[in-house]
Amino acid sequence: MSKQFHVRRLDVAAFAQAQAGLEGCDELGAYPRVLQELHAPRADLVIEWRARGEQRRAVDGSLRPALHLQVSAALPLSCQRCLEEVTAPIDIDRHFVFVPDEDAAAALDDASDDDVLALAPDFDLHALLEDELLMALPLVPRHEECPEAVPLSAQDADFDAATEERRHPFAALSALRKPDAG
Repeated sequence: MSKQFHVRRLDVAAFAQAQAGLEGCDELGAYPRVLQELHAPRADLVIEWRARGEQRRAVDGSLRPALHLQVSAALPLSCQRCLEEVTAPIDIDRHFVFVPDEDAAAALDDASDDDVLALAPDFDLHALLEDELLMALPLVPRHEECPEAVPLSAQDADFDAATEERRHPFAALSALRKPDAG
């Protein structure tokens, strides 16, 4: 009889011990924080992911429960040059090593190539997936070459002419000023 593992309440230690795997193809609507970052949400967008439990040697030399996470998606973001939609491919391939508590995680995390997390009996793998997706988004999404030419000027040709035509409100005050009696 095999043990059932759940994405929202994952027993990471048992998952790693069993070298079990979970995978899914979720609609983007299941990730509301990611949905907020998109140019235009579409119903056909999916997030493909796979998680595999394993035992992995931590930076301190001990064998620890671990999780190998792979995520793939193509997300429509807003190009920061032209403000049109640009598709950003997201590919995540990360290892997470689990230690007994937050103090141990903080002590090992800086020296480790893997992410080090505190072991919890009901770990939320779904939340980790969403966090990783958010961190993988490009800071400044943009096309290599925008579909339409983008004006790179802050002013148009009529700007200088409009400035010259404008009356200066305090120019008349200079005529009222008394000449120096010097």
